[in-house]
Amino acid sequence: MLVLLLAGALACPATGLSVAVLGSGGPIAEGRAGPSYLVHFNGTPRLLIDAGPGALLRLGEAGVAPEALDAIAVSHLHVDHAGDLPAILKSANFAEPPARLALFGPDGRGLFPGTRQHVRALLDPKRGSFRYLADWLAGPQPRLTITEVPSADTDMPREILLRDQPEYRLSAIAVHHGVVPALAFVVRSQGQMAVLAGDQSEFSAGFEAALAARRPGLLIMHHAIPEGPGQPRGLHRPPAQIGEAAARLGAARLVLAHNMKRALDRQDEGLAAIARSYAGPVSIAADGQCFAASTAQ
Repeated sequence: MLVLLLAGALACPATGLSVAVLGSGGPIAEGRAGPSYLVHFNGTPRLLIDAGPGALLRLGEAGVAPEALDAIAVSHLHVDHAGDLPAILKSANFAEPPARLALFGPDGRGLFPGTRQHVRALLDPKRGSFRYLADWLAGPQPRLTITEVPSADTDMPREILLRDQPEYRLSAIAVHHGVVPALAFVVRSQGQMAVLAGDQSEFSAGFEAALAARRPGLLIMHHAIPEGPGQPRGLHRPPAQIGEAAARLGAARLVLAHNMKRALDRQDEGLAAIARSYAGPVSIAADGQCFAASTAQ
C-alpha cells in the first residue's frame, strides 16, 4: 500500500540528514510518482534530487515551495526523472521576490543533450517549447544557473558547491546507464552521508570504487528489474547486484526506490538475492516516506 502525503506532513527528523522519497515509481503508470527525492537538513528541505512526473504535486502535498530550495539536481534526462522540471519552474515563477534556483545535471552525449541544451530547448525565448518562461534565462545574471557535470569523468566524486553552503556538501559520481549520460549524488552533512545512486547498471565500477567502504548512513538504489534473463541489465542493477554494491559500500541502511511492478511482483526473490551479500536493513520505499542517514562510525 502506498503512503499518501498530507500537506506539510513529511515525517522527517528535526535533526540531522534525511531524505524524503517524493516519488518511488518509474516510467509506467503504476500508482507511484516518478523518481524524486527531497533532502532535508535538520528538518528543513533544501535539495531536490530528480523531478519525475508527480514531483510538483508531491512538493505541494508536503507544503514545500520550489523557490525555497537551494538547488535541483537531475541524475539524467530520461523523462521519468526530469519530466516535472518545467512545471516546477512555472510554480516557482509565482514567487515574490522573483525566485532564483541552481540546476545541476549531466553533460550530453549521442541522443541526449546536455542539461544546458535541454533547458534551452524548453525555455529559449525564440525556439523553446515553453518560451513564455524564458525569463528564467534572461539577462546577464539569469535566475536559473545551470551547471553541467561531466558524465564520463573519472575524477569522482566531484564536489558541487552550492552558494558556499556550510551545512552540507553535494557531490556527483558518473554512473553507467546504457548510452545515457547519468550521475549518482552523494550528500554529506555533519558526519552523515546519504548516497542516491540513481539509475545505474552493474557496470558502474567507478561508483563502487569511489565509495568503497565509505559506510554511508543511507543508500538509495533503484529497484527497476528483477533477477533473471530478459531484463535490461545494461541499464539497471538486478537485486543481487544491488546487494553486492550495498555490501561493498558498507551501507548502514538500504532503501529501494524507482520500484517497478515487474520487480515488486518478484519482491521476495529480489530481497533474498540482496540478502546473499548485504546483511543490513532493507526498505522498499513508498511515496512520502522519509529515511534518516545514520552517523558514520
